[in-house]
Amino acid sequence: MARGQGINRELSDLLNELWKLDVNRMMPGKDYKINLQGKAGFVAEGSNHARDSARAPLFSYVNENKLKSIDTYAHFINLLDNYEMSTGVAEHVTKEELQENHLFLDAILKTEVMKCAHRYLVRKGLAQSDPAKFKSQLYDIWFKLYRRDKSGGEDSCGFEHVFVGETKHGKEIMGLHNWVQFYHQEKHNHVDYKGYKARNNKDTPDEDDHVLNLQFSWNGLVKPVGSCFIGVSPEFEVALFTIVFFLSNERVTNVTVKVDEYLLEIVVYRFGRSIGTSYPKMISSNNRDF
Repeated sequence: MARGQGINRELSDLLNELWKLDVNRMMPGKDYKINLQGKAGFVAEGSNHARDSARAPLFSYVNENKLKSIDTYAHFINLLDNYEMSTGVAEHVTKEELQENHLFLDAILKTEVMKCAHRYLVRKGLAQSDPAKFKSQLYDIWFKLYRRDKSGGEDSCGFEHVFVGETKHGKEIMGLHNWVQFYHQEKHNHVDYKGYKARNNKDTPDEDDHVLNLQFSWNGLVKPVGSCFIGVSPEFEVALFTIVFFLSNERVTNVTVKVDEYLLEIVVYRFGRSIGTSYPKMISSNNRDF
């Protein structure tokens, strides 16, 4: 599948630079611990019944004090309760929530990760060199509300879909590709981790992997297969998905990259001039079969 596409070397080099700059990435086994347990089974399309191959939560430990002590995570966590879960339900953004969006963008723009991403996009002629104008571009991509469901008002945005998650007609889970939100939802018993997804025995993940394909239920709905980075900072994810978004005008962009020891497919869907969804898909990890 993605192996045939070939690895995008330029993007891989850039992402490895961002990876090295990501000083706010949490360390597996130290800042957090995950418990992978069993391999998840097949779930038929439209079904919300999944065999539970994991009795315990995915996260057995997260250093919350460390998370809250880092600006970008602290501002990120403030955004997680700003959205209506269901599509078709219009979002009402309060002044306070608007302020929280700006504080988050200000915080990530101070990081070396976002500065590096910004420099690259300016060099490519894809982003404004003025930081305030670049911030405005980021705002439109991630926070500008749009209508995902035809029936209601402006009910969605890129940030909500990717990082917070939403549901469609109360029947299926969309998005929710972020580990901090997953942990928060799991802690409040809204998320039930069902097991990891792997194509074969060689693909079995490790507890210290920073990317995971997984299955879970959220408020009773099942996501047969989801994927997310684990432990990486919000600025790393925003930088990565923003770059891929800017590099292509296609409705769907799939790009294969080698980051650290991981061979990944990065998927970005456009929704007009904003992000519809974006997530990583683990293809393989070189500590196993690469």
